[in-house]
Amino acid sequence: MPASREIRLAARPVGQPVPTDFELVTTQVPDSVAEGQILVRNTWISVDPYMRGRMDDVPSYIPPFELGAALDGSAVGEVVASGSADVPVGATVSHFAGWREYVVLDAAAVTVVDTALAPASAYLGPLGTTGLTAYAALTRIAPVKEGDVVFVSAAAGAVGSVAGQVARALGASRVIGSAGGPAKTKKLLDTFGYDAAIDYRQGGLPEQLAQAAPDGVDVYLDNVGGDHLQAAIGALRPQGRVALVGAISTYNATTPAPGPDNLFHAAKQEATLRGMLVTSHLDLFPEWIAKAAGMLADGTLRTEETVVDGIERAPEAFLGVLRGANTGKMLVRLDGDPTK
Repeated sequence: MPASREIRLAARPVGQPVPTDFELVTTQVPDSVAEGQILVRNTWISVDPYMRGRMDDVPSYIPPFELGAALDGSAVGEVVASGSADVPVGATVSHFAGWREYVVLDAAAVTVVDTALAPASAYLGPLGTTGLTAYAALTRIAPVKEGDVVFVSAAAGAVGSVAGQVARALGASRVIGSAGGPAKTKKLLDTFGYDAAIDYRQGGLPEQLAQAAPDGVDVYLDNVGGDHLQAAIGALRPQGRVALVGAISTYNATTPAPGPDNLFHAAKQEATLRGMLVTSHLDLFPEWIAKAAGMLADGTLRTEETVVDGIERAPEAFLGVLRGANTGKMLVRLDGDPTK
């Protein structure tokens, strides 16, 4: 029976999570499986900002993590034992039982991915739910039209780094991104195809946005909330559209964060502010993967990963996401082989 290390939630964070909120535990998993099941050795796991909300014991769109139990989330791994003809040994699969080295799953709970199309890790980033989030947000929630000016917050992150390029492919005339620090804003311009980059750490966000988009914005993809949402509402043009995807600026708040005080401007502009859960748009996955794989192949979709090695460092990687330590997708690599 192989030993498997996993990360469990040891305590519910109050405000900013700390390392002692997590614990590393070694368990045993069977080396054979029942009919219809598979044993997966995880090779990549995803850590994402939304996981912070699951650490609080409050009702939400997804159940909270349980104390003393392994956390879960998106992962990719190799099948090492199989009781299913549909998912053979050696297949690479994506699933939702990350934060551990090995896991037994029903074969129906995994998706076999094509590593000839893209590296395995891409199925947690551009070909995973973060890429799908960008695509669904800009095609369904706040649809980009030809000639639109588009603004994206957290633009150097997993969703934002893809979103700017999706907006361009959909016909945006100008794409503006916000990120923290000169290294990231340079990356927006040099790698991710943005026309203008705002460093929110410099302050004066409404003024910087007005300079980047003097005639206003048509579409805003919000990953941050707070001052970014307020600035974007103030810049909306008539019939503007806002996709409310995330609000990372509020995730560690211990009291309710104040909302924008300029919502009536959205009313005057006949704007739309619409929330989004990517789980409501999984039907778009085949369409998105076909488009994104082509864009990756021809170089029109450029992505980056921030990689941390070892399951024991998964909490470190997660805390890094919350403070903006990543460029592109934050991943934890479990096999230690950078070629996989």
